[in-house]
Amino acid sequence: MALQGEYAPSSWDWVRNQVEKFEASDGAEANTLPGTDDPIIVITNRGAKSGKIRKTPLMRVERDGSYLAVASKGGADEHPVWYHNFVAHPEVELQDGPVKKTYRARLLSGAERADWWEHAVATWSTYGEYQKKTEREIPIFLLEPVA
Repeated sequence: MALQGEYAPSSWDWVRNQVEKFEASDGAEANTLPGTDDPIIVITNRGAKSGKIRKTPLMRVERDGSYLAVASKGGADEHPVWYHNFVAHPEVELQDGPVKKTYRARLLSGAERADWWEHAVATWSTYGEYQKKTEREIPIFLLEPVA
């Protein structure tokens, strides 16, 4: 089920432009982190406060049909805004290339988090560097398909 409502594009030019190109090409273009070959996905979510539709490009970390959303914010000491969106409204839409599906975001903890964190760092090693920059444990959400 597609999320409905008013779309509020990112205030960051590079994010807004990447999402526009990604969606306009059905995921064939702007599908990597700018300046790299590292693949991204785009997650459509609802704003925690505004209720408006937001679109967030994140690194592609997938295993067995489930994805991770790693709230690293480059190792900053605070969570990215979308973290709060996922907590308040866990139903999200994820686009990986041309494939769009609905997922439920679940914040991970304990051994399950440790297992997925290891997978995240193995997929994109920069996450490990980000964790060293902050004292907060970087939150990760498991995005599981909604039947």
